[in-house]
Amino acid sequence: MLKPLLLLQSFLFCLFNVVFVGGRLIGGGFSAEENPFTPKASLVRYWNKEISADKSLRSEFLISKASPLNAVDSATFAKLAAQNSLPTRLPDFCSAANLFCFPDLTPSLEKHDDNVKFSVYDQKNFTSYGNARAAGADSFKTYSKGNNGAIDTFRRYSRNAAGHEDKFTVYGERGNVDEKDFNSYGTFGAGGAGDFTNYQNDVNDPMSRFTAYSDGGTGRSQTFKTYTHDANAGNGQSFTSYSKKGNASPNEFASYGDSSNVIGSDFKNYGEEENAAKDTFTSYASGGNVPLNNFKNYGESVNAANDSFTNYGGGGGNVPQNNFKSYGVSGNGAVDTFANYRDKANVGDDSFSGYAKDSNSGTVKFTNYGQSYNPGSESFTSYGKGSEGQKISFKTYTPNSTFKDYAKNGVAFAKYNVSSIGDGKTVNKWIEPGKFFRESTLKEGTVIAMPDIKDKMPKRSFLPRSIVSKLPFSTSKLAEVKTIFHVGDNSSMEKIISDAVTECERPPSVGETKRCVGSAEDMIDFATSVLGRSVVLRTTESVAGSKQKVVIGKVNGINGGKLTKAVSCHQSLYPYLLYYCHSVPKVRVYEADLLELNSMTKINHGIAICHIDTSSWSPTHGAFLALGSKPGRIEVCHWIFENDMNWAIAD
Repeated sequence: MLKPLLLLQSFLFCLFNVVFVGGRLIGGGFSAEENPFTPKASLVRYWNKEISADKSLRSEFLISKASPLNAVDSATFAKLAAQNSLPTRLPDFCSAANLFCFPDLTPSLEKHDDNVKFSVYDQKNFTSYGNARAAGADSFKTYSKGNNGAIDTFRRYSRNAAGHEDKFTVYGERGNVDEKDFNSYGTFGAGGAGDFTNYQNDVNDPMSRFTAYSDGGTGRSQTFKTYTHDANAGNGQSFTSYSKKGNASPNEFASYGDSSNVIGSDFKNYGEEENAAKDTFTSYASGGNVPLNNFKNYGESVNAANDSFTNYGGGGGNVPQNNFKSYGVSGNGAVDTFANYRDKANVGDDSFSGYAKDSNSGTVKFTNYGQSYNPGSESFTSYGKGSEGQKISFKTYTPNSTFKDYAKNGVAFAKYNVSSIGDGKTVNKWIEPGKFFRESTLKEGTVIAMPDIKDKMPKRSFLPRSIVSKLPFSTSKLAEVKTIFHVGDNSSMEKIISDAVTECERPPSVGETKRCVGSAEDMIDFATSVLGRSVVLRTTESVAGSKQKVVIGKVNGINGGKLTKAVSCHQSLYPYLLYYCHSVPKVRVYEADLLELNSMTKINHGIAICHIDTSSWSPTHGAFLALGSKPGRIEVCHWIFENDMNWAIAD
């Protein structure tokens, strides 16, 4: 008869399928040093139970994303989640579980009597800083560079200052999900300048809020130069009650939002009751992808204001949307100039509603407006209505415009309805080379451009199913989610959470099966429910070759290169690791060696998926803009990016 100790050892070996080889995960086992009751060990057992295909080492990719919580913390936080008490331990929870959470900042009341240079600085709340300063300058250089979830707040900063300058240089560059708040900044200041240069460039999901910024100022200039260049997604910037009742305070937006992807700017109650204001928008949102700019109640009741929009939204931008609502209402002697506006843009939509309504002696010039490769649409509603002495001129203006309830007097059209420039070809400047390609490209010896496949989202881990199953996740319970993660109203994190939940609740497209998963076990369940238990998980091996030309090496078509079933899982930005997993019909999956261009040595092993049926895709999808076709006419292929993954039936 076996001794009790030997019986226990035998039982544990069978239960946990332990395989010990130098402490390394082999075939879904776990190392001798690891507690078998951790979330990671639990996931290993779940994989072995649910996946019947050979236990390839590729399973380690998913296992590496398991929660790092130890057994005790996992049980503790699961209990807190069940009791709705996680908010009381949020910092500990975020740290131990490797989550993405914004810090809870407390006001900083530091006093600085002299000029200060802030270098290599981040995560600060400046309250009542620099008030009543005379002359001098504060400079912020290399501030919050490359951080994840950096929050900086400037409240009542430089209030009542005279001739004081603030310089933000290389601020928030290459960060991820940055949030900057300027509230009551520079109010009632006289002279001086605020200079934002290289601000939030190359940032993923940026947000900046300027509220009551420079209100009541006199002769104080603000410059935004090379602002959010090459940024990606996010709310962008909001200017609310900016320069209200200001006097001769020019604002310059130069190279603002250039080459950015899906960046929004919101100008609300901007420049209200200003006197002799001069705002210039030069090369604003040039070459951007789907930028959205809102000008609401901008320049209301101003006197002798001069706004200039030059090379705005052009430069090969894609689908820009600019909304001017109640812009310049009740103004006096205002001059607005739109020159080379949306030049060479692709499609897009502009709306002018209640623009210059009830104004006096206003002048609006539209010169070379909307000379697009692919014309978009413009709508003018109640434009200039009720105004007196106005002068509005349209010179070389594009077609596809609607004028409704428009003032008939004082409006001149010259060369209106001219043909749009170009030959109707799509503009693909914003689309990164190699992001989309044809199936014929996947042949050995082909030289291709590799897009940037690097994962730019904050590093996070899955939550154990025992915790994630107890957390709310729906639009109807956003308030509860915000409470758990200490999310403020109108914050970046609120939008991140709202966007992710909304996308997860979106009805599937034609033929699509979808599910959002916050635990590895849930991902396994979804993949096996679609494909069965004999599945293989694949992902691109590394980011080597990104943004370079590479050579296609040996290519292997999954399922013999025939149409197959597959599940693709793409990251969504959320406090814990969240994947949007979906299966679409008629796809082919390939794996290919990627070779260095000159040495022809292997540098990567990529996974690509080709969508054979694109008939339900939008005509403005980036794939068609890049490849020059229309829905249903071509197949479209793309690589699986870093940390995304593809599940397919085992060969």
